[in-house]
Amino acid sequence: MATTNLGMADFEQTVTDNDIVLVDFWAGWCGPCMQFAPVYEAASEKYPDLVFGKVDTEAERELAAAARIMSIPTLMVFREGILVFSQPGALPASALDELIGAVKAADMEAIRAEIAEQDSVEQETAESAS
Repeated sequence: MATTNLGMADFEQTVTDNDIVLVDFWAGWCGPCMQFAPVYEAASEKYPDLVFGKVDTEAERELAAAARIMSIPTLMVFREGILVFSQPGALPASALDELIGAVKAADMEAIRAEIAEQDSVEQETAESAS
């Protein structure tokens, strides 16, 4: 599967309807983005079971702002609708392969438990502050 362009209209549904979604936030004027593009495209061919989305930050400014993109390229990876990785900078092919392997092997029950614990702590902190 090749990469898919994502925008405000289909971003959330793509992330929630697919098991693993990688999203490359990029812009046409960004040199590192252009260097990362063929690596990302090759990975999309190598891993047809995953969704590889691309967000043009110039055309999708609102989406880039909502995702709090401060630097490009930024790669985000979602698994089961949960953001499990977000990092600016272009990755070499070997690092992208390692990342994909780690995401596939991630213990999602442990991740959900960690998120629930963080939410509980944040709620307790908010309640004690009021």
